Amino acid sequence: MPSVTVSPKYQVVIPKEVREALGIFSGQKIQVLTYQNRIELVPIKPMKKMRGFLKGIKTKIARDKDRV
Repeated sequence: MPSVTVSPKYQVVIPKEVREALGIFSGQKIQVLTYQNRIELVPIKPMKKMRGFLKGIKTKIARDKDRV
């Protein structure tokens, strides 16, 4: 598991293997979250790349008879 060092400006470099595995590119926005005493970096994907990511999801659900 790669580790990083925080610079005096509080910056970190995301290791190359992590960037490549997640498809992170230069200039991409990343959401920063804190959760249970840890920091999570979540890449924000462009909406055009989100098209079709739910392909194959089951959309039929059982409905009550009084519902349309």
